[in-house]
Amino acid sequence: MTPSVYWYFTRGSGAVALLLLTASVALGIATSLRWRTRSLPRFAVAGLHRNATLLALLFVALHVVTTVVDGFAPIGWKDAVVPFLSPYRPLWLGLGAVAFDLTLALVLTSLLRARLGYRTWRATHWLAYASWPVALVHALGTGSDARRGFMEALALACVLAVAATLALRLARSAAAPGRRLAAAAGALLAALVVGAWYRGGPGAPGWAAKAGTPARLLAHPPAASARTSTASFVSLPASFTATLAGTLRESQTGDGLVDVRIDATLGGGVRGRLRLVLEGEPLDEGGVRLTGSGVAFATAGSPLYEGSIVGLDGDLVVARVAAGSAALDLRLRLRLAPDQSTVTGTVRGSAA
Repeated sequence: MTPSVYWYFTRGSGAVALLLLTASVALGIATSLRWRTRSLPRFAVAGLHRNATLLALLFVALHVVTTVVDGFAPIGWKDAVVPFLSPYRPLWLGLGAVAFDLTLALVLTSLLRARLGYRTWRATHWLAYASWPVALVHALGTGSDARRGFMEALALACVLAVAATLALRLARSAAAPGRRLAAAAGALLAALVVGAWYRGGPGAPGWAAKAGTPARLLAHPPAASARTSTASFVSLPASFTATLAGTLRESQTGDGLVDVRIDATLGGGVRGRLRLVLEGEPLDEGGVRLTGSGVAFATAGSPLYEGSIVGLDGDLVVARVAAGSAALDLRLRLRLAPDQSTVTGTVRGSAA
């Protein structure tokens, strides 16, 4: 398997784990209500709850293993269980470790229920209700798909599922009306806070840097990109022309889109590195219809310029990149080799 395949497994297993944990919480609430139907007795609901929890733990384990094995982000084995120590998005990744620890404790205490006693087991069982919102915030804060429509829809569906079962639980509770109203208001306030945080955080541009992503990983820059101090930055010419030569890699995403990544070395007028990442819908006549992109560009001693593709027409690619207040327009003419794996061409850059 290539690292990109591991990365897709990481994204998919994380999303499935969140869905299963949501199902576990909803079924747990249904079990506490002694809910059943004619075709689904109470013991079957309890069995589904238990199996959903075990499957969630299994997919979390797959999520952790593929993340570490992929090696793209600096995440180690200890980061899966010891929260807030990772150099990669420490807070949001740490919440994932907390959710994993809580779910693991829930499973282990359920297996030892006969030895622990009912009261201890029930007190620990409430950890399921704590692990779910922590896992949700982790998925939005750390996940690379947080701004994609399908991930937003998945997160919303999870919130609505838990909210519906929780509302039913409060409606049937024997607690005083004031306490039930306070609990409902608290749950609604928490949902609003998370929504507001998402819109201003993971749902807004620039979240990767704010979340604590190491600078060398932002916009998937090449490993050899310059990482110099501000004092050593040099200015690029107002306009320049360079040659490029590199590799092209294409892969399918889980939602039917195509990812195309070009890693190139620049020579001639300017020496440096360039990376293009394109995502789009495959066309019947060949090529892709662009739906998303990322560009990273750096020369020796220059800051890292990052941006996106703003024009695509045959072999012409137009990109706009920026580093601080400095912006560049890049016009690339690309020639794809017959083997479809290497690319050459020219780059013309000018101050934007």
